[in-house]
Formats: sequence, structure tokens, C-alpha cells
Amino acid sequence: MCSLTTQSIARPVTARPGVALALILTCQLMLMLDATVMNVALPRIRADLGFSPAGLSWVMNAYTLVFGGLLLLGGRLGDLFGRRRVFLVGVGVFTAASLAGGLADSAWLLIAARIVQGLGAAAAGPSTIALLTSTFTEPRARVRALSLFSAMASSGFAVGLILGGLLTEWLTWRSVMFINVPFGAVVLAFGARHIAEPARHPARLDVTGAVLATLGVGSLVFGFIRAAEAGWGDGFAVWSVVAGVLLLVAFVWRQAFGEHPMLPLRLFADRNRAAGYANFFLGPLSMMSAFFFLTQFLQEISGYGALTTGFAFLPMAVGIFALSRLVPRLLPRLGPKPLAVTGTLLMSAGLWWLAGLSAGSGYVPDVLGPMVLMGVGGGLAFSPLNVVIMSTVPPADAGAAGGALQTMQQIGSTLGLAVLVTVAGSAARGHTGTDALVTGMTAAFTTSALIALLTFVVALTFRRE
Repeated sequence: MCSLTTQSIARPVTARPGVALALILTCQLMLMLDATVMNVALPRIRADLGFSPAGLSWVMNAYTLVFGGLLLLGGRLGDLFGRRRVFLVGVGVFTAASLAGGLADSAWLLIAARIVQGLGAAAAGPSTIALLTSTFTEPRARVRALSLFSAMASSGFAVGLILGGLLTEWLTWRSVMFINVPFGAVVLAFGARHIAEPARHPARLDVTGAVLATLGVGSLVFGFIRAAEAGWGDGFAVWSVVAGVLLLVAFVWRQAFGEHPMLPLRLFADRNRAAGYANFFLGPLSMMSAFFFLTQFLQEISGYGALTTGFAFLPMAVGIFALSRLVPRLLPRLGPKPLAVTGTLLMSAGLWWLAGLSAGSGYVPDVLGPMVLMGVGGGLAFSPLNVVIMSTVPPADAGAAGGALQTMQQIGSTLGLAVLVTVAGSAARGHTGTDALVTGMTAAFTTSALIALLTFVVALTFRRE
């Protein structure tokens, strides 16, 4: 599946923007789903493949670590070697790894498949946004396309939980991996025919910058994953984070003074674009608690099964997607600031509401109400950000800009989960059973709400135009 030949990628193209949009959105949904679709299936994976409790977390973290660590490199490779080519190769690798993961008969084989999935996602992900901006050049069409893309990116986490619940309950956990195969095959079959290859921009690959960025992001993500498992008293976790920070400082210095920067710092010179990047980091950082801790609350406190737990997240996904359809009409009239300010306030309110959960809380209104607020708020707050970031990026930097955007999102998600799990564990000390779970959970939601308020502060810096 992943052995795409140069001839197949370079075949004559009949550019069809509508088909190209559908294929790109399908790819983006696949990549985002895999960040959460395995959550509901984890207990059955553990029983079937004999994972240890600590090892089980790597079913999720192996994908996130590789995906987040290599996104910047994937974006630059698309700029240099052809975005459609790198996109299709990435989809092929991701699809083949999904098939291998579904067939895995041991824990280490599944982890290996998840690592390769991350490699494919890091190659395909940055090119999705760049291909959208090159396919849709008319401003209104570009806004609509980027808003739909943002909806896929934002709602994919919630949709992953719904789909994971359905597949795990009705079939087996292996179907959670196999579901990617037909979608990936469709993208490969039609993408080579109907997605046009943008013009390349000759330059040299900044190998030193690529190594610094990959090792820096990878070390930082690994350090926080390790801290979530072992606590901040673990020296390996602390030194991994320190090493990651130092490597990223060196990477920024390289980008500022290198001849061929992998991430041109001029991308952050525009105030709106810089604010968009900041909120693409802070938003997932605050929202990850909703997915992670609510899944536990619904299954361990409320007694929901996998299928019911998945559908419980439907209001959030519907809210994000519905608002993303409205954003293309509102954004040209109002600008990003009113939408982002309103959305971040609603999202913060939803998280504050969740901080009041107790063992006796029911789904209505104690869970449903916050989900609606976060769905509507997330749709308003984050759907405009893709447009803000990508609409004025020079064509030569489109892949780098897309890679930076998705890197912010992935690191924010991973860092948020690590921080919030640590907060929950500290708050739960001295408590037992259900009381420990609820105490830790509400502390994590309170912290999430405070982080969400930072997204509101950043939203205030947007210019109105």
C-alpha cells in the first residue's frame, strides 16, 4: 500500500477542486481520529495482547510522539519535494501501518505499527493544509475550505471516541485500525488523479534545523509523557524536558540566522498569525481533559459501556462541526476577534461547569451542558484560526506554516494531557476509590478552565480586520 511509485504519483491530473477537498478532508479526519479512536478500545487491547498497565499508554503515546516530533520536517519536505507527492506517500505509509496494526498479534507489533502510523501522519499532515490553499485561491472558497478543514481537525478528537465506541462494541478492537484502510485506499486511488501538484520552490533542506526540531520536539513530548506516567520526581522525565527546551532554543537560533530555514520566523511577524499559533497550542492543551477524564467519568462513575460513552460525545462534535459551517459567513463580516473572544469564553465556561462534577452528577445537565458549550465555543474559537494563519502565507512557506500549525496542536494535546494527569494525581492523594477519581478529575477541569482563559486573553490581541 505504501509503495507508491513515482510514475503513479506523477500521472496526468484532472484537477477537480471538490473531489480534492473531499480527499484532503478524509485524510485529515483519519489523522485526527487516531489520536483518540483507540481510547475506548484500550481495555480490550490490554486483555488481548497482554499489555502491562504502563505499556498500554504507549498505544496512544507512540503515535503522538512520532507525529508531533516530525511534523515540521514533514512540512518542509512537502515544500521541497512536492506537496502532493509527500502527501500521497504519507497516506500510503499510514494506511499500510493501520493494516499491520489491525493484524498485530503481540504488544510490540502494535506499538511498532503505531510508530509507523505517526511517520505517515507527519508526512501527510502538513501538506493537507498547503494543498488546500493552493487548490482554492479565490478568497471565499478558501475560507470555506479552511473552515471545513478546521472542523475536521477540531471535531476529530470527539468523533474518534464515538467511532471507537461503535467499532469496539459491535466488532473488535482490531476494526479501529482496519477502518483506516478503505479510506486511505480511496485517497490514494483518486488523489493522484484529482489533486493538482503545486509549483515547487527550489531550496536546500536545512538538515541541521530538521535534526534540532525533530529531536527537540520529540524529547519535549517524551519528557511530558514520561512525567505523566512516573511523576516529576523522575529524573529522566525532567532531563528530557530540559534537553527538549535547549534543542528548540538552538533550533530557533538556527532559523533566525540560517540560510535555508525550515521554519521561517517571518511566519510569526504578523500579529494575527502569531496569535493563531498561540491558541492552536493553548486550545488543545485545555480541551484534552474533557476527552480523557470524561471518558473515565462516564465509564467508571456513571457505568456507561463503550458504545454509550462514544455517543455521549456526539453533542460536542456536532457543535464544533455546525459552527464551522457558520464561520465562513461570519468571518468576512466580523473578523477573527469577535468569534475567537466569544468562542474562548464559552469553552472556558464549559470547563468551569465540569469542575463541579460529583459522583452523583448525571449526564443531563451536568455533562451535556458543558459539552454543548465547548462544542459551540470550540467551533467559534478555532475554526477561524486556519484561515487566519494560512490565508496570507506566501506559497513557498505554505508547507512550513501547515507543519507549524499541526505541531502546535499535537504538542498542546500531549502536554495538556501530561500536565492534567499530574494535577489529577496530586489532588487525589489521600483519597480512595470513587472519591479519588472525582477529586482528581475536578482539579484537572479547574486547571483546564484556567488555561482556557489564556486563550481568551490571546483572542483579545486579534486585529478586527
